Amino acid sequence: MNFKVNPIFENSTESILKTIKMFNVKGELFGNGDRNKIKLFDLNGKAINIKSFKVPNLINKVAYRYFRKSKAMRSFEYATILLQKGIGTPEPIAFLENFSILGLKDSYYVSEHLNVDLTYRELVEIPDFPDRENILRQFTKFSFDLHEKGIEFLDHSPGNTLIKKNASGNYDFFLVDLNRMEFHNSMSFEMRMKNLCRLTPLEEMVATMSNEYAKYYNEPEEKIFVTLWKYTSDFQENFYRKKRLKKKLKFWKK
Repeated sequence: MNFKVNPIFENSTESILKTIKMFNVKGELFGNGDRNKIKLFDLNGKAINIKSFKVPNLINKVAYRYFRKSKAMRSFEYATILLQKGIGTPEPIAFLENFSILGLKDSYYVSEHLNVDLTYRELVEIPDFPDRENILRQFTKFSFDLHEKGIEFLDHSPGNTLIKKNASGNYDFFLVDLNRMEFHNSMSFEMRMKNLCRLTPLEEMVATMSNEYAKYYNEPEEKIFVTLWKYTSDFQENFYRKKRLKKKLKFWKK
């Protein structure tokens, strides 16, 4: 077993480990749990969530044991880095890896549970969401700040940014699902645009984001829009092509 706790929570080490070990029999299920399962728990009066990652296949069992960091470890480490860089994410609490002779058996990531107002997804799915354009523009500035700090969030998709209105009436943003991330000294224009292409299929949202991004970046708004819309369109086309292919494969399996 490999178990690490955030120094802030060292006094709760035993309670955290005990809670993880009760994952399969206690806790409130959060979300659909299609791939990875998340459950909510109480830790000394603090709401936390524990993410149990899908059991890896045989090749990955070995890889995560000897060659690569597990998703749980990466989530914990990346959350720590994000907070150090001033980027919002739920407070990392701990991670645990269990090993067998074959390699990694199961793994868990423990973090603070945040009650938020929405995710980016609501901005896509609800055109008349209250204060929608303002939220979208503040989100774009948040994404620009990520890029300026060299943070390439590879799962920068609609459900992975939590959004909460703060006391001043502005919005705070928190990244989740952190196990795929890269850090750079700087990010090129192409990298920045590709990083934003998975967020929305709506041209009007891309136009608003391009307009806002251009306020902070030294490229014309038109170039930003044309480039971002091209990458967005390419991503959407590939996404639905794969979806159609999976549907056909499932048909033949039947």
